[in-house]
Amino acid sequence: MLILLPPSESKRTRTRGSALRPETLSAPALTGPREQVASALAQVSAGPEAARVLGVSPTLTEEIARNTRLRTAPTLPARDLYSGVLYDALDLASLGPAASRRATSRLRVVSALYGVVRMTDRLAPYRLSMAVNLPGVGPLGGFWRSHLDPVLTEAAGRGLVVDCRSSTYAAAWAPDAGSALARRWVHVRVPGATHMAKHTRGLVARALCEEPADPRRPDALAEVLAGTVDVELQEPRRPGSPWVLDALPS
Repeated sequence: MLILLPPSESKRTRTRGSALRPETLSAPALTGPREQVASALAQVSAGPEAARVLGVSPTLTEEIARNTRLRTAPTLPARDLYSGVLYDALDLASLGPAASRRATSRLRVVSALYGVVRMTDRLAPYRLSMAVNLPGVGPLGGFWRSHLDPVLTEAAGRGLVVDCRSSTYAAAWAPDAGSALARRWVHVRVPGATHMAKHTRGLVARALCEEPADPRRPDALAEVLAGTVDVELQEPRRPGSPWVLDALPS
């Protein structure tokens, strides 16, 4: 099972620690694209138009400045870097040993800077959205799509893809419409406010990390989650589109 998460806008930082070592990150095939995005991001973030290009408030000067220190800033494991509503509900720190191992195996964060990462990857804090059209790179959703396809297809293997991403990050990858993987792709949809959607997706991801079983069918996934959230599974509307699992807290 492959569980896809969005990053958080907010990132934790540290004052001490080792700097980024790109060669140690998972998915080494992404080293070149990561370097391309990092270089373009640092250049933009050092200029006067940084806030406008990045689509953030001009008051976020320190967060923008972090983008210029990606190679030297103290790094954190992704499980500690990302914060906010979804990650509070996921609460990786409180998982038991077996569930923590499953989190490392099953969870991936789709990132505008790093492409995709495991929870154990040590990352430099940054501020960048997948919605940005980055000078020298282009729209990041389109940029990452071809790079992520072989990486995520291999990571999914014969298992389900449980997609907890927001629409902004879903633009960066989808299974090939004609592939067997597309028939095992389940989008977790939460009706209602954004805050509740993030919270519920965090609960879903946590429940799947705590679950020893590895469901291989969308209906089996719905059965596993039924004890955590109220679920309703809908078949794909057309070939190549995902199953939709509507989820609300029980």
